[in-house]
Amino acid sequence: MVTAMALIVQLALNTLQAGSVYVLFALGLTLIFGVMGVVNFAHGQFFTLGALLTSVLVPALREAFGMGVALAFTFASAISIVAVLALAALVYQFGFRHYLRDTVGSFILSVGLLLFFEGVFLWVFGGVPRVVPNIAPGELRVFGAAIELQRLVVFAIAVIITVLLYLMLAFTRFGRAIRATADDAGAATLQGIRDKRTLLYGFMVGSFLSAVSGCLTAPIAVITPAVGNDYLIKGFITIIIGGLGSVPGAIFGGLTIALIESVVGYYFDGTMATIGMFCVVALLLLIRPQGMLGHVQH
Repeated sequence: MVTAMALIVQLALNTLQAGSVYVLFALGLTLIFGVMGVVNFAHGQFFTLGALLTSVLVPALREAFGMGVALAFTFASAISIVAVLALAALVYQFGFRHYLRDTVGSFILSVGLLLFFEGVFLWVFGGVPRVVPNIAPGELRVFGAAIELQRLVVFAIAVIITVLLYLMLAFTRFGRAIRATADDAGAATLQGIRDKRTLLYGFMVGSFLSAVSGCLTAPIAVITPAVGNDYLIKGFITIIIGGLGSVPGAIFGGLTIALIESVVGYYFDGTMATIGMFCVVALLLLIRPQGMLGHVQH
């Protein structure tokens, strides 16, 4: 029989593990919006490509070079991230660069890219669900609760990247340039910040976060060409709860929806958890449309 303490710890562990990936994904979304002023619906496709390539490359590398699962996953993730960044650079150069801070134009472009890439991924990778072998077999038990070691690895990597991103934004010249551009692009340009270069780098950092979250999801979920759509919806829910353009808000929102998933999913099911998320969003839009940690736009 599950004790109350074990249940609380188990739900907390589930929340932290799932929330860490949601946070990474949402941070990419909110960073791109903050810097470029566009909502990138293609963000989910960068996630999908990272997850799909990882799920394809892990067994291929193991068969070709006799690698262990963990080593194959490391190399596969690195290759996948580079591929996503190359695609993101092309998408920016030939697409988003022409629609900076153009809400309508960027919306049409990103929705078109979403549909295009989803079709391409289905054609290239097929519709068969893919599963990556366990990268760290075993489990850790804490106060009667259990978490798979591979989920603990995913959580640790996500936390490290989130902390590094925060430190970069807070304490580096590049981070200050991104924050200044997000606050007031015109004033930032007058201070000598290269606006176009900063916009490109901001887009690439956001795309990198999407790729990493896709790679980290590959070992713990079933991967299909449509997997990014689910995370895109949760990403938007995350930034609505936390506040669009707010880095602390993305962290808060990601952990919030993970908590809803864990608690409601445990007592009811996944469908009720999804309904619960949308109810929270609807209520929040009525009472605080800027999000819990967002700022009122004047």
